[in-house]
Amino acid sequence: SADGGRKLSLDSIPMGLPMSDPTAWATAMNNLGMAPMGMTGQPLLPDFDPALGMMTGIPPINPMMPGLGIVPPPIPPDMPAVKEIIHCKSCTLFPPNPHLPPPATRERPPGCKTVFVGGLPENGTEQIIMEVFEQCGEVIAIRKSKKNFCHIRFAEEFMVDKALYLSGYRIRLGSSTDKKDTGRLHVDFAQARDDLYEWECKQRMLAREERHRRRLEEERFRPPSPPPVVHYSDHECSIVAEKLKDDTKFLEAIQTLLTWIERGEVNRRTANNFYSMIQSANSHIRRLVNEKAAHEKEMEEAKEKFKLALSGILVQFEQIVAVYHSASKQKAWDHFTKAQRKNISVWCKQAEEIRNIHNDELMGIRREEEMEMSDEEIEDPSEMKETEELALVSQVEALKEENDSLRWQLDAYRNEVELLKQEQGKASRDEDTTKEQQMKLLQQALQGMQKHLLKVQDEYKKREAELEKVREDKLKIETLLENLKEQESTASRVCACSQEKECPVEKTLSNSPVKSEREVLLVGIISTFLHVHPFGASIEYICSYLQRLDSKICTAEVEVLMTRLQNTFRQELSGVGASLEKRWKFCGFDGLKMT
Repeated sequence: SADGGRKLSLDSIPMGLPMSDPTAWATAMNNLGMAPMGMTGQPLLPDFDPALGMMTGIPPINPMMPGLGIVPPPIPPDMPAVKEIIHCKSCTLFPPNPHLPPPATRERPPGCKTVFVGGLPENGTEQIIMEVFEQCGEVIAIRKSKKNFCHIRFAEEFMVDKALYLSGYRIRLGSSTDKKDTGRLHVDFAQARDDLYEWECKQRMLAREERHRRRLEEERFRPPSPPPVVHYSDHECSIVAEKLKDDTKFLEAIQTLLTWIERGEVNRRTANNFYSMIQSANSHIRRLVNEKAAHEKEMEEAKEKFKLALSGILVQFEQIVAVYHSASKQKAWDHFTKAQRKNISVWCKQAEEIRNIHNDELMGIRREEEMEMSDEEIEDPSEMKETEELALVSQVEALKEENDSLRWQLDAYRNEVELLKQEQGKASRDEDTTKEQQMKLLQQALQGMQKHLLKVQDEYKKREAELEKVREDKLKIETLLENLKEQESTASRVCACSQEKECPVEKTLSNSPVKSEREVLLVGIISTFLHVHPFGASIEYICSYLQRLDSKICTAEVEVLMTRLQNTFRQELSGVGASLEKRWKFCGFDGLKMT
């Protein structure tokens, strides 16, 4: 290039230069946490263990790892890095003061492979720069300036991190102490267009690989496409027609038929074939309806079986609950122990809860069946009233039975109370307290039964009142039906009479040439128009005048009306040859004399 830089190949790098003190270079790389490598790429210490050689707290870095662009973390202030002297062939590198802060660096550019090296000796040459920095990795190019700085481009990004380690070292050429032969190295990241271009290319390549990987994943998880539909032919048409008659292959065949119709395969030649296939598809509807009916029948049978089984289970629950209630009565209850009584009461509550749940379920099924009544049964009001009346009668009978059973229970409780009173005088004082408690319980039970009896009687009276109302409503409905029938008979007679009267009027109207009020108005307007034009006018002229009044008037309607009224309007031909023209004239005055 113009500034004196040159590009170096792998063969031109002096890889065989001997190192004056390989131990110092190995110690420096060991302090950085890197495996010590020589100029030829071979390890200086074959038994080097990165985990044991760590002295600065920096994680180990593999210098042969391609594309490694990691900046080493900062060294903790309490653990200063011990940098040692590095001896090269033509120069010596002295480490900086360990107590000084680390040299500042700029922000690392993306894909950085180029470093800026400042503070070079004035007598430093490219060969000396190569000798120092080629031990960090393969050097691609060096661009040296006349102002004691240069730019070095490495082959990989991780080599830049090694070069930054030399920042702060003092360099001395040979054993000279002259100012022109000494300098303090300052190594920093450099921004180069080639590095940015390669980094962008690498990012684009990674993006392409990622897109390719995602595409492969999407294709792997994408559902398979449906099989292609064959093109229409007479042979394929016969195959599809046979498949349409088969229940197992109907779905495949109907999809093929739909695709053919959407493709536009129907024409005059194939219309009959397609009609026969559509007819087969229509016949499949009957099979589907029959199949649905069979499934509905099976469902109804299953419901019936479930209802019967549930009713049988409820009967057994009722018997078990009855056993618990009978065991809870005084005669058997006194012989059980306290623990046994407690278990029996718990079991009784559980059985009653389960019975109530099953009973609610059965009642729900019956309610659903009642709601599925047909419309014909709902439309007939008399039948509805009868069913309601029967239901009320059955409820009244059930209330009577419940009333009788409550009365019997009251009598039994009274007898027990009398027995307890008789036994109270004979029993000892120790049993008085228990009997008083029993008396109180019995009295409370009697009060509850009496309240319940009063409620039942009130309900009985309400039901009787509702029955009377239903009967009155039924009588009213019957009277209304009779009145409606009488009104229908009278109305039919009146209609017959009116039809007889209207017949002659309609006959007279049908015989007249003018059939509506609109035509009468048209005749009057045309007559006045033609009276103003005594030499007549063409039908188009007449219609153009009428359409100004009403745009819906057409020429054919006007011409038909005028031809029907021959005594009012007359058509004449005027002109000769090409000028022949039909004209209409008003002849109402002459026609009046003739009629």
